[in-house]
Amino acid sequence: MAKPHGGASGIGIYAGVWASLVVLTAITVLVSYVNLGVMNVVVALLIASVKVSLVALFFMHLKFESRLVWMFALVPIIFLVLIVGGTLSDTLFR
Repeated sequence: MAKPHGGASGIGIYAGVWASLVVLTAITVLVSYVNLGVMNVVVALLIASVKVSLVALFFMHLKFESRLVWMFALVPIIFLVLIVGGTLSDTLFR
């Protein structure tokens, strides 16, 4: 059977990504017990971003898609960053 889009597929890759997600979740929980002040949120969001990237690339198969599909996947994220950035700038500098 041919592999879709010339990429590797198989249970080994999915198991590795799943194990990575479990490890990153454990790291998120462990970091939450360390008092880093405001940086707790930053670290948690960075870890969550890595987890989202893994899910999108492997489980949603974006790794092997065309640029058009990537554009449709990234444009809402760009708008989310703009909205959150605007909201934070408004509330932090009042």
